[in-house]
Amino acid sequence: MLSSRPRLADTLLAALVLLAVGAAVTANLGRTGPPSPLAYAFALLFAGVLFLRRRHPIPVLLLSATALIAYYVLDLPAIGLAVPLAAPLYSAAEAGRTRWAAGVGVAVLVVSTAARLDEGDDPGYVLGLDFGVSAALFAAVIAFGDAVRSRRGWRAAAALDREREAAARVEQERLRIARDLHDLLAHTVAVISLHTDVARETLREDPDRAERSLTAVRTACSEVVQELRATLGALRAGESDPVPGLDRLAELVDSATTAGLTVTVRTEGEPAALPAVADATAYRVAQESLSNIRRHANARTVKITLSYRPDELILTIRDDGQGPPGPAANGGWGIMGMRERLALLGGALHTSTPSGGGFLVQAHIPLRARP
Repeated sequence: MLSSRPRLADTLLAALVLLAVGAAVTANLGRTGPPSPLAYAFALLFAGVLFLRRRHPIPVLLLSATALIAYYVLDLPAIGLAVPLAAPLYSAAEAGRTRWAAGVGVAVLVVSTAARLDEGDDPGYVLGLDFGVSAALFAAVIAFGDAVRSRRGWRAAAALDREREAAARVEQERLRIARDLHDLLAHTVAVISLHTDVARETLREDPDRAERSLTAVRTACSEVVQELRATLGALRAGESDPVPGLDRLAELVDSATTAGLTVTVRTEGEPAALPAVADATAYRVAQESLSNIRRHANARTVKITLSYRPDELILTIRDDGQGPPGPAANGGWGIMGMRERLALLGGALHTSTPSGGGFLVQAHIPLRARP
């Protein structure tokens, strides 16, 4: 159903057409005696069909044009061409049927002009003033209707683009949260598993070491609970706490060392400040790499190199353990998450199993945010 505002507009438009055509019929220019009641019936027809113009623009246009020609064939009082046809022409153009509107308008003009010339009207008046005014009015209402349709289409396209952008942002945020939770939980579970094994094996022979391992488990549990609370709080409130960066690399190293790994960190070049997102990405790459080493590599030593270049940081992590065979070196959710993080920054991730053994992760992290 039409809303109240369009219905009111149609009512006002029909009333104006009825008044205008009715006034022309009543004036009965160039004639003697009262006008025919049939002329008023045509006025009601021209006004009444306007209530159908939104749903059926072409039938209304054809009916109005046919009725107008029939009106003049019946030799009824002059009412002009523009008032009965203006609204139907506009509605057809607004509905995207501009060719129909132009064709019907031209046809009515040609038939009307030919008939008037055949009746002996002044050719200068008919072809000059009258034809030109009617043609200009028809062209104006058709152009206006097409412009309204185009503007409506632009607005719809803009709204669709905004919806797509919003959906893309939601999807990116969903993937970011999924990566963060994967990195966080994978790292913490690996720490808990390794330290639990250490505590179980040394509980009787080395109680002090077992106690340290259990303390590390408790610390890891507390940290993961805090980060999960921060993530859930950000989802509820739309705010986020400062994300971890390379300033917390020492914590990762300490945790890995406590688990039995020998970790060395080397810095090459002049350290430079990273954008917040790049800093967090570097941290997550280091966290995920150390987590994978603990779970899968059976390694003893890990070398971490931070190589600062003029336009990027190259983070290299290599272990001496048992590297994954073949295609597995590039698979897994953890490596996939690292690749996605770096791709968003315009960086890249390279993984390989060097000939000397172990596994190599090399992340290229831009020092400037991608435009």
